[in-house]
Amino acid sequence: QFQGGPAEIAAMASGDIDIAQIGHGAHALCIEGQAKIFALDLLGVSDEVLANTERGIETVADLKGKTIASTAGTSAEIVLDLVLGTAGLTTDDVTVVEMDANGCVSAMISGQIDACATWAPSTTTIKEQMGDKCVSLGSNGDFVDTVTFPGSFVATEKYASEHEDILVRFTQALMKAQDYRAANIEQVCKWLAKEIEADPETILATKDSGEWLTGEFLVGALADGTIEQYYDSQQQVFVDSGRIPEKVPVSDYVLFDVMQKAADAY
Repeated sequence: QFQGGPAEIAAMASGDIDIAQIGHGAHALCIEGQAKIFALDLLGVSDEVLANTERGIETVADLKGKTIASTAGTSAEIVLDLVLGTAGLTTDDVTVVEMDANGCVSAMISGQIDACATWAPSTTTIKEQMGDKCVSLGSNGDFVDTVTFPGSFVATEKYASEHEDILVRFTQALMKAQDYRAANIEQVCKWLAKEIEADPETILATKDSGEWLTGEFLVGALADGTIEQYYDSQQQVFVDSGRIPEKVPVSDYVLFDVMQKAADAY
């Protein structure tokens, strides 16, 4: 387990792991050439900006001058930028402190920070523990009409070039698993809770934190260009936030050949 995508990509670069699943924020590293995307997993809607009402925060505008925890290079960081923008604010108008997801939970509950940007199940735990003292100021679900937040499976360029057959078979297996997940999300949540030794109810509360794609959807989305459009619009978010200087061809870092071979087998 890792606390964020950038750490996973670093672990792949050092040879500690071969394959990883990353959220939206770490895709910027793929655009920069640090990893190749070979499978689309889901569209995330679990990132959220939460604030402590006891600090006088009821709206996004109230965040001005406040201290907000976030995890650099993740989807939560991007959502924080988007949410601040709805009130004409930027990160220059607040104090952003670096924390991983677990740190955000403890810091919010103990009152060490005014607000945080993080993802489920951390958001679920914070809201449960803080009750009325916690207000949600926005999530990536508020921006789905214009922005997509893909979760993807990635590998290094070296591993992908040497083991394309493994990635194709792995993606075929993923597509079967995605079909099962979409139809049995509560069961999958229970399995996940056991795997990571978490409270089952906490994980069950996250069952709506993603758009759970199916193999059938992915076959069609690959054929009509929808998947490519997801990654293209994602790049625009990074450009708008200044994370990357300019857009590059999606095919530079997305292995459509692997996706197509798996789709054909599906």
